[in-house]
Amino acid sequence: MKRIDKSNPLPLYNQLMEIIISMIENGKFDAHDKLPSEREFCEKYDVSRITVRQTLQELEKEGYIYKQHGKGTYVAPKKFGQQLFTVYSFTEEMKRLDKNPETKVLSFELIKPKDRIRTALHLGPEDEVYKIMRLRLADSVPMLLETSYLPAAKFPFLTKEALKKKPMYHVFEEDYSIKVERAIEQFHASNIDEKTAKLLKINQGEACMNIKRSTYFHDEVVEYTETVARGDQFFYTAELQNPR
Repeated sequence: MKRIDKSNPLPLYNQLMEIIISMIENGKFDAHDKLPSEREFCEKYDVSRITVRQTLQELEKEGYIYKQHGKGTYVAPKKFGQQLFTVYSFTEEMKRLDKNPETKVLSFELIKPKDRIRTALHLGPEDEVYKIMRLRLADSVPMLLETSYLPAAKFPFLTKEALKKKPMYHVFEEDYSIKVERAIEQFHASNIDEKTAKLLKINQGEACMNIKRSTYFHDEVVEYTETVARGDQFFYTAELQNPR
C-alpha cells in the first residue's frame, strides 16, 4: 500500500490525491463505488480531516468523484472525450474506446417541418423531412438523445428498419451515395428537462450539453440534428491555432 511521506515537500493533500487517483485508474474502485469516509482516510493515511477534505474537493473539481448529500462520496464514471477536429460518428467513437455502442430508434416519421428546421436545412415551404429520434448507448448506459431531420427528397424510401440495421452515416453512404464531408456544431450548456432525463436515466435538472449539428455533402445540408448529451459522461476538446 502506498503511504503518505510527510518528509516529501509535496503537500499532503496532493499525495493523497495521487493515491486515490491511482486506485481509481488501476480498477480498485469502479464507477459509482462508494469511497471510504473522511474518518477512514484520516486513520488509514495518518492525515488530518482538513487534508482529506481538501483532497476530496480537488478530486471533485477534476471530475474523479461526486458527492451525494447525506450518503457519501462516490467514484465518477469516466467521461468520453470527443475531439472536434474531424467529422465523427458516435458508433465508431465508442468502438474506438472499446465500448459496445447501441442505438434505439425511438420514433421515425415523415413531417412538414417547423420554420427553424426548414431554415436549417434550406428547404422550401412544401418540402418534407424525416424526423428521427434515437437514443445512443454505450455498454447499455444511455449517453445521448438525438433528434435528426433529413430532407425527404435526398433520402427517398428511407425506412426505420434501415436505421435499425446500421449507423445513419453508413445508410447515407451505402444506400444513397452521400458521404458527409463536413459538419458545423454549436454547443450550449443547460439543465435537463424531465422527459429527456427519464430517457437518459439521470435526474431532472442535472447539467447537460445541447448540440446543434448541420452536416454537408457538396455544400448542401443533408442532416440537421439536435442532441442532448449527459454532462456527467462527455467532454469535448477543440484544437485552436493562431493564424499566421
